[in-house]
Amino acid sequence: MNIFKLALRGLTRNRRRSLVTLLAIALGFAAISLFAGYTHNVYSGLARQSIHGELLGHLTIAKRGMSTAGKLDPERYLLTQADVSKINALLSNQPHIKLVAPRLGLSGLASNGRASTIFIAEGISPQAMDELQKNVLTEREMQSRGYQQIIKKLDPTRPEVVTLSSGLVELLHLKIGGQAALLVNTLSGQANALDISVGGSFNTGSAGSNDKFAFVPLALAQTLLDAEGRADRLTILLDDAEQTDAMRAVLQAQFQHAGLDLEVKTWQELSGFYRQVHDMFDMIFGFIFSIVLTVVVMSVANSMGMTVIERTREIGTLRAIGLKRSGVVRLFTTESLLLSAVGCAVGLLVTFAVRYGINLADIHYTPPDSASAVPLLVDLDYGRTLFTLILMLVVGTFAAWLPARRAARQPIMEALGHV
Repeated sequence: MNIFKLALRGLTRNRRRSLVTLLAIALGFAAISLFAGYTHNVYSGLARQSIHGELLGHLTIAKRGMSTAGKLDPERYLLTQADVSKINALLSNQPHIKLVAPRLGLSGLASNGRASTIFIAEGISPQAMDELQKNVLTEREMQSRGYQQIIKKLDPTRPEVVTLSSGLVELLHLKIGGQAALLVNTLSGQANALDISVGGSFNTGSAGSNDKFAFVPLALAQTLLDAEGRADRLTILLDDAEQTDAMRAVLQAQFQHAGLDLEVKTWQELSGFYRQVHDMFDMIFGFIFSIVLTVVVMSVANSMGMTVIERTREIGTLRAIGLKRSGVVRLFTTESLLLSAVGCAVGLLVTFAVRYGINLADIHYTPPDSASAVPLLVDLDYGRTLFTLILMLVVGTFAAWLPARRAARQPIMEALGHV
């Protein structure tokens, strides 16, 4: 007996019910796939922005305790020129490492001669900045997110040229090429000031930092802090982001073997905003997934339950001509599996169509704490889509198993006499 052919014929018995159930499965699958694709786009965009836009790189090396006790006693936790040379020697034979960039953070007051405001700056060499910013965003994302000037340039021949956030430039009424002054405390606590030139501006993408952030050449930062040859951390850029965790473990073991009290952190650990957004969207996805899955399961269970009741006499006839109980269960579960498979296939087509329309519509929105609008784009999250497909097939099949098993246990004579 061809179970597959009988199952296919059974689905056409009540076309309206089968169609409604199929649409519930298709729309549920499409909703989950589209939201998974949206979150995937958000994650990938935030990852590129953290690694390349914020210049975090893939790994950061610093003395152990720099992120905590180092804020109160920075001089004690700075890497000396000898430390940097020793670390570079250890890293020279490691694969996947494209760049090792010394960094030095500082803060103080920025002044235009008439007014002053606080600033937070990162000292980095112009060459390292150029390398870190490669592939920060696609051209469309740069334009739509207001990042026309996000490629922050520093002049290697002019150490007094800095790049300021657009909000800071506006706050101090500065212009590109204009003059300003930076005032900071040195490591010994003395005041130190230097004149700077504004070489460019950029949008940080965050309203909280767009009026106070700056990038300065590493040499200028070292001069301001009176920390010649020193750095507070080393930023590492890899040729493959997938190697981040593995490389971290390798470097941590190598530093421990060499007797260096250093800690290695990944960009995910350093980017608190990325972690918060990732956790939030994971929670929302789980909530939506649970609701949609419940609706789909109830739809399939209701449809198959009604089908089993209506076909009780048919079940009795099949049992009378020799079909075993397991065969009856297999018949209805095959019907449910076919219904779920066709529904998921239709849902996948809906996903492709809606995704194409959304990406083509050029929709923008402004997220919380963002300084500019971002595009609404949807990717294809193959992992979550495949997981959703498998889970819907499994639960759809299981939803038919219980009523089919109950019907198969009925005595043949009772089933034949069912009205």
